[in-house]
Amino acid sequence: MTAELHPIDRLRPRRRITGCAAVLLPFRDDGTVDWDGFRSLLERTVTAGLTPAVNMDTGYVQLIDPPTRARVLTEAAAVAGTAFLAGAMVDDTEGAAFAPDAYAAALDAVQQAGGTPVVFPSWGLNALEPEAWVAAHAGFATTCDRFIGFELGPQFVPYGRIYPLDAYRNLLDVTACVGAKHSSLSRQAEWDRLAVRDAVRPDFRVFTGNDLAIDMVCYGSDYLLGLAAFAPDLFARRDALWADGDAGFYELNDRLQYLGAFAFRTPVPGYRHDAAMFLRLRGWIDYDAVPSGAATRPDADRDVLAQIARDLEVLA
Repeated sequence: MTAELHPIDRLRPRRRITGCAAVLLPFRDDGTVDWDGFRSLLERTVTAGLTPAVNMDTGYVQLIDPPTRARVLTEAAAVAGTAFLAGAMVDDTEGAAFAPDAYAAALDAVQQAGGTPVVFPSWGLNALEPEAWVAAHAGFATTCDRFIGFELGPQFVPYGRIYPLDAYRNLLDVTACVGAKHSSLSRQAEWDRLAVRDAVRPDFRVFTGNDLAIDMVCYGSDYLLGLAAFAPDLFARRDALWADGDAGFYELNDRLQYLGAFAFRTPVPGYRHDAAMFLRLRGWIDYDAVPSGAATRPDADRDVLAQIARDLEVLA
């Protein structure tokens, strides 16, 4: 099953885009969470008009402990009310079996905080065969009436996996699954998913996670991007330009895409350190440290990020 239309025929001019930003969890130099900085980033995201997404890869969900994840939910709810997304994370190891009860608890924690859960992949979940993977999501629907799926490629995490298109099509039959983030970094794979969505369930949201092709919104995707953490204000401005049919969309999109191409270069997880450096350059946070175990970027990145910030006219 593949896209039947050429991509250019899929352009959706003047479409109103639903934008979600995966919010960075900033860290102090001593290795503790900068909670003041985190609240500030949440507030800026909400003020920009984007939906904040917490406990995602950008928030180091794989590296923080359960009490920290719980506080992240509390902070998000205090700022955004019920208008936030949060990763429902099951922390397992290679070779682990799928743990439905653990997922049910993680989904419930997000619901109880008031947010919409995003089913964060795990070793156990992504080891399932396609039919079982779909069945697992159908099982989530028995205790959670609204959630977002998540395909995460191996560029981001070692247990990343993109399922066959037929499995994706069957996922759309799970009515509680209202959308899915797609992070393969493949335009074609996402175009194919948009074609399936349009044919099977038009109200289903395809949230692009392709930080190397943020113009996928022009073809019908919405977004849940780590790159949006760098500049939720500029993403909101870009989205408004597209809705207004303003050609300024392209110039701003190109500049943001340059930032994405730089920050999301191999090894991809290093983008989080670039995000911290960029946000500190903007004066939005006071520290650009990362937690223990996180990928880092060289100090030379600061000079490049500062030039990009000047080009975007956001240097503090």
